[in-house]
Amino acid sequence: MKKYLLFFAVFTILFSACKKSDTATTTPTVDPAVQAKIDDDKIQAYLAADKIIATKDASGLYYVVVDPGSGTAPTINSTVRVAYTGQYLDKTVFQTVPNISFPLSGVIKGWQIGIPFIKSGGRIILYIPSALAYGPAGRDSIPPNTVLIFTIDLFQVQG
Repeated sequence: MKKYLLFFAVFTILFSACKKSDTATTTPTVDPAVQAKIDDDKIQAYLAADKIIATKDASGLYYVVVDPGSGTAPTINSTVRVAYTGQYLDKTVFQTVPNISFPLSGVIKGWQIGIPFIKSGGRIILYIPSALAYGPAGRDSIPPNTVLIFTIDLFQVQG
């Protein structure tokens, strides 16, 4: 009987130590340069499919200035008041906000780079590679390594 209990104890210890890895539920790490190429290819395909002519910034951000606005252009130190719609490349809208203020320094890098291309009263569409959005971590309902599109109306610039 003791032999069976010893066997059961060893068996239990061995198999409990063989815990499954959590890699099946986590996003694989992708080299940032490889991910940038993947994102750029996706953005270019989207733009080509819809015949959109966008400007590419050195950061990898693509943008279309719909209305340049007038007056003050924001800087990284500005507080801005905007309305925006965020969507995925499949055109699914994930968020619409009619009026919000925030310091530009406190938002994703794609917004920090893109919003200063317009002035008060302007409208811009940003095609943001994942590294300039939420990257490999994602956020809330936004999956990891996701390219995002934002249509932004800039109402006011302070500072």
